[in-house]
Amino acid sequence: MLEVHDLRLGFTAGPQTLLAVDGISFAISRGETFALLGESGCGKSATAQGLMRLLPAAGRLVGGSIRLDGEELLALSEAQMRAYRGGRMAMIFQEPATSLNPVLTVGRQIAEVLQQHQALSGPAASARMVDLLRQVGIADPERRLDEYPFQLSGGMKQRVMIAIALAGEPDLLIADEPTTALDVTVQAQILDLLAQLQVDRGMGMLLITHDLGVVARMAQRIGVMYAGELVEVASREDFFAQPRHPYTQALFAALPDVARRGMALATIPGQVPALAAMPAGCRFAERCPQVMAVCRAEAPAWREVTAGHVVRCHWQGAAAMPMQTGDADETESAVKPPYLAVDGLKVHFPIRQGFWQRTVGHVRAVDGVSLRISPGRTLALVGESGCGKTTVGKAVLQLIKPTAGQVRLAGQPLEALQGAALRKARRPLQMIFQDPFASLNPRLRIGEIILEGMRVDARGKGNETAAALTRLLVQVGLPADTVDRYPHEFSGGQRQRIAIARALAVQPALLICDEPTSALDVSVQAQILNLLKQLQADLGVAYLFITHNFAVVDYLAHDIAVMYLGRIVEQGRADEVLSRPAHPYTQALLSAVPAPRLALARQRIRLPGETPSPARPPSGCHFHPRCPQASERCRQDYPSGTARSATHTVNCHFPL
Repeated sequence: MLEVHDLRLGFTAGPQTLLAVDGISFAISRGETFALLGESGCGKSATAQGLMRLLPAAGRLVGGSIRLDGEELLALSEAQMRAYRGGRMAMIFQEPATSLNPVLTVGRQIAEVLQQHQALSGPAASARMVDLLRQVGIADPERRLDEYPFQLSGGMKQRVMIAIALAGEPDLLIADEPTTALDVTVQAQILDLLAQLQVDRGMGMLLITHDLGVVARMAQRIGVMYAGELVEVASREDFFAQPRHPYTQALFAALPDVARRGMALATIPGQVPALAAMPAGCRFAERCPQVMAVCRAEAPAWREVTAGHVVRCHWQGAAAMPMQTGDADETESAVKPPYLAVDGLKVHFPIRQGFWQRTVGHVRAVDGVSLRISPGRTLALVGESGCGKTTVGKAVLQLIKPTAGQVRLAGQPLEALQGAALRKARRPLQMIFQDPFASLNPRLRIGEIILEGMRVDARGKGNETAAALTRLLVQVGLPADTVDRYPHEFSGGQRQRIAIARALAVQPALLICDEPTSALDVSVQAQILNLLKQLQADLGVAYLFITHNFAVVDYLAHDIAVMYLGRIVEQGRADEVLSRPAHPYTQALLSAVPAPRLALARQRIRLPGETPSPARPPSGCHFHPRCPQASERCRQDYPSGTARSATHTVNCHFPL
């Protein structure tokens, strides 16, 4: 259905055009998923934008061919291309916060696609919009249609983007990190939906992702991209059984795993070469452990390993890339008194209606959360999108004023402080926000963004500050010339690294990490996790780690708290919760995690229904409408905490 041949595109820089995609070729059949893997900055998103002819002003299609059912897309006028975009082919963009129109309601944005490509309007369009939002797992869809993007969580915005893309019933779906901001259960639901649509409609899909678990579950064929070129293409079975390119092997070696707990993850030294400094030979040569003289002298040609499995590499060995590991942490230090203590935290947002904006109800985003974090320990807060995880983080920082409850930092209550006293008391706290593009000032250069916190905190001056800035950039895997560029000049993963560098700049005692590695590919994720682990070992930094990535939780967390609809339903030490989950919801979450290897696939527990709206939580146990073990007692009474051990508690009448 889709044939891409020798596609070359780049960006103008003065008189020259720097190629970001340099001669890639692939094809996608109807009903097939082709996954494109690679590090941030390798040209994956540029490829997707080129296929849709949505390049920015500086972008240039230099050459090649893009055919959809035999029609040459590069020969179409812009007016003709509009009939294809959103209809014949649609795209789920990487950053929903910047792709959704902030001044239009969710319903208005979906209606635009339905009217343009399906000729639907009025009640028929409204019914279809509600159905689309329900399909992608958004609770209370009728109310959400009248809301604006800023009123939705990051995961909900991503789901709205998917609903918009599916509204036109496309033949080809280009999905650029479609499940990055989603929790594992909704991710599984979305992947099931996309797979079902492929079966029903024969829809082809170009899947751009850094999640090898998603690739193992969805893709029939995989292409690995590096520095603007494809370096390996294989079927799913061949790819996971025996990856051949050293770069592909390095991506597998960088995966976090409980078996590597206490050890440094494998990382790939150096960085993807800049567009203006592409090497003449193999583009991976400077980072490759198998490099030979011929690699630097001439670019490798394609070589077929087995039928359908091709690799662009001079080296013909098959051994896995050696892992760079540290010493295992055999013993865990004794738990110290809590540095952060949260008791009965509640955050309720009023629902206002009518001309006088009277309060007619409340959204119970956080409804009685209690947490403890000791110095040098990591508490992972996990749960579905919209359950209140991010709101907990912001309420701890007092960026959102709690409705009730107490937050104590080193024994000092924060909720009663205001102004200068509050700013001084929470100085040891920093937060890495979920959306790096929205949290970075677009008018400041990167150096100014990172130095801002140092200057406010009066940490060093002159040469000392400049040296610290350079060290930070190196730590998070960015080149030194980054300081003079603006946020819009970076990829999504690179912007996330900048946000992490800014948070670390003031040497915090407690770091609230809101999905800090969700936008990062596995190699950079390994680098960041190693950095966070090293900082914790050296400085005793504590982390509240908000995430839906259970591989990261497995590797990094000491303790886990599982959250559902504003409340903690299970918490305990990481090994207890992960190996012996007692709450049915925790079990369902763990079963939905996509395994990054074909042999590790597990039986998934499918939860019926949808996550209820926090504006109308169910009576009794909030989980009872979706729980296979629910009884009349569950419908009447909310369960109190049951101790499974001295450190493991579960809020369930019938813990499994």
